[in-house]
Amino acid sequence: MCERMGITSVNAYVEELLLRLIERGCQGRIVSIKHLSELQEDVEGHYNRGLFDEEFYRLRLTFYDFKAPKALPEAKSIIVVAVPRPQAQATFTFEGKKRVLILPPTYAAYHQTTDRITELLTGILKKRGYNTAHATLPLKLLAVRSGLSEYGRNNVTYVPSMGSFYQLVAIYSDLPCVEDTWREAQVMKQCESCQACLRSCPTGAISTDRFLLHAERCISFRNERRGDVPFPSWIDPSWHNCLYGCLLCQRVCPEDRRFLGWIGEKEEFSEEETELIFRGRLPDCLSSVTLGKLNNLDLADPDSLDNLPRNLRVFFRARVGE
Repeated sequence: MCERMGITSVNAYVEELLLRLIERGCQGRIVSIKHLSELQEDVEGHYNRGLFDEEFYRLRLTFYDFKAPKALPEAKSIIVVAVPRPQAQATFTFEGKKRVLILPPTYAAYHQTTDRITELLTGILKKRGYNTAHATLPLKLLAVRSGLSEYGRNNVTYVPSMGSFYQLVAIYSDLPCVEDTWREAQVMKQCESCQACLRSCPTGAISTDRFLLHAERCISFRNERRGDVPFPSWIDPSWHNCLYGCLLCQRVCPEDRRFLGWIGEKEEFSEEETELIFRGRLPDCLSSVTLGKLNNLDLADPDSLDNLPRNLRVFFRARVGE
């Protein structure tokens, strides 16, 4: 194992590490692990002030771990990386009608992207004698506080040259953080004179009464629920626009204009495959070929297979008698 370096050498190495990320089209920041308590205070502070819906908080915000990782108790820094990611496309056929549905950038290949960047960082750091560990943290908040990204009015985060078309990955390291980029949360200046996302949101999740999203009203929260949880009656079926998640506010955002046509993974499902998905009881009723297609879209995990039939039916509602 290599000997630990002095401050000057550490700074040079950090610059080298960040440059290696840039060479791969990514961007990164390194912040001190001492900020874990601030991340926790940001999340729990909103909850204690009643700004989070109880159900949303329980399902989405209670699994974060704000303690130093047991696998790396001597961790000194958190490395957060933005990886450019395209949308994915899934085409389904039912009763002779095709429907092309989109998955936002953070869905397809999510775990593969996380593993790839984690392996890259681990390999680079290991050569210098440093270790890494998995981080379970609120990534958007971490990215904004690190200076890597800024919030939009829609509470989606944006990175220069990427817009919101990227995925975040974070790890712990025992690499010292000599130059900390930590800051207060920032909102894009462009949002001060723009309300495009607010006007495009049909559910009222983005509002003028506060900056924080009314996340319990976001379509993404609703279509990621368990398959036996129906959509609330106040959601108009015409509001659904993605197989999972929602892109209405991002599609109208000027910062995302040049990325709207960027499609990565594509899969097409025959009428027979679509009918089998409608029936549920997945994955037992699906062939290995169909499961392979779903896996390419990162939809072959138990949670996705559970709620996929419900999400898909809404786009064929008139033809399946619902």
